[in-house]
Amino acid sequence: MTKFSELGLSECIVRAVTEHGYTIPTPIQQQAIPAVIKGGDLLAGAQTGTGKTAGFTLPILERLSKSPNAPKNKTDRRPIRTLVLTPTRELAAQIEESVRTYGKYTNLNSGVIFGGVGINPQIKLLKNGVDILVATPGRLLDHKQQGTIDLSHVEILVLDEADRMLDMGFIHDIKKVLAILPAKRQNLLFSATFSEEIKTLAERLLNNPAMIEVARRNSTVEIISQKVHPVDRDKKHPLLAHLIKTEGWNQVLVFTRTKHGANKLVEQLIKDGINSMAIHGNKSQSARTKALAEFKDGSLTVLVATDIAARGIDIDQLPHVVNFDLPNVPEDYVHRIGRTGRAGATGEAVSLVCVDEFKLLADIEKLIKRQLPQEIIDGFIPDPHAKAQPIQLRSFQGQGQGQGRGGNGGGGGGGNRQSRPAQGAPREGNAPRTSIKPAVKQSTPRRSGGRGGA
Repeated sequence: MTKFSELGLSECIVRAVTEHGYTIPTPIQQQAIPAVIKGGDLLAGAQTGTGKTAGFTLPILERLSKSPNAPKNKTDRRPIRTLVLTPTRELAAQIEESVRTYGKYTNLNSGVIFGGVGINPQIKLLKNGVDILVATPGRLLDHKQQGTIDLSHVEILVLDEADRMLDMGFIHDIKKVLAILPAKRQNLLFSATFSEEIKTLAERLLNNPAMIEVARRNSTVEIISQKVHPVDRDKKHPLLAHLIKTEGWNQVLVFTRTKHGANKLVEQLIKDGINSMAIHGNKSQSARTKALAEFKDGSLTVLVATDIAARGIDIDQLPHVVNFDLPNVPEDYVHRIGRTGRAGATGEAVSLVCVDEFKLLADIEKLIKRQLPQEIIDGFIPDPHAKAQPIQLRSFQGQGQGQGRGGNGGGGGGGNRQSRPAQGAPREGNAPRTSIKPAVKQSTPRRSGGRGGA
């Protein structure tokens, strides 16, 4: 097996990685690390949870620390030499934490800036200087407008979760950032999926890039157990509470379509005696940080999240992901269930599907090229005569909050973005055209004292 020490990384970086508990690089790391160290542009695609962050942070640390411009000590003033753009606050914080962890034995330092928090501490950070800056697009442009940031020395640009940034409407902000960066630089584009929009962006941004794709396009991690529970829309909450209690689930990430839906579900679960919190763009940054910390340390049973806020939730051994609402965009299903089954661990993804979502389910199955197994739970048999109701399409318009451009999940956008059409979602006023297949197994959930067998 390939080791980190065989990929061209310095001993000080390998030591930090080893101390963090990693000895064998993942497939994306095995290919990306040598490619980035060589200095060329890179287009990389891998399923979420496969180690993309270390795939670019490790070789960037190597390149910067070996450069003639490398600082002699941690306290030296220095210009920003690497810029990492990412769509959400949580993901930005996670990446910067990885940079600090893996660069602890180098003289490099790092910082992170995003919306939703005060800008003055960030101004002080930028004044002192950092080698590697992780930022959300909107807050970065706020600093540029105020003249508090200098990007004229950037040598490496990383666009992480590029597909999500395009989904959130950040393409115009990305173009503005590209216009103020030095023309000569290394560009790294990382994406969980390769859509046509991503390919178009890559053609515009990258110069003769190496291309890495370690999983088939829009595939889901095979180690994740996936299941659909058909249920009436008004029985979703009782079914979720039933599964959590009877299966003994004690760490569950639940996805809802809207922020209002997340808040409502948390209130209902708390009444059921299930410790729950929500994380979304209307929550303060301190509340989001608290919820995520408690969920990671196991003191919080259920974390209810919207798609955007969930980017950056990276929890080892997360056993259960539940789609309380199916996503309007089929690719988001891949991202959601990728929160479990990370780094080779097992995981279970459960979707609660009502009559409104039959078309969405069909679109997801078409995307992942497989039919998801279905199981009706005793006591929650759906009404075969139920009529579908239109699903409210998700919109990123008007979701800005916090200082500057602290949009839903992260610091970008302001409130002037147009909503992206929801692929595969039922049109307003039209009933879905497909139905859940009748060949489903009825059973009573098995009891488990652990994490549902995960």
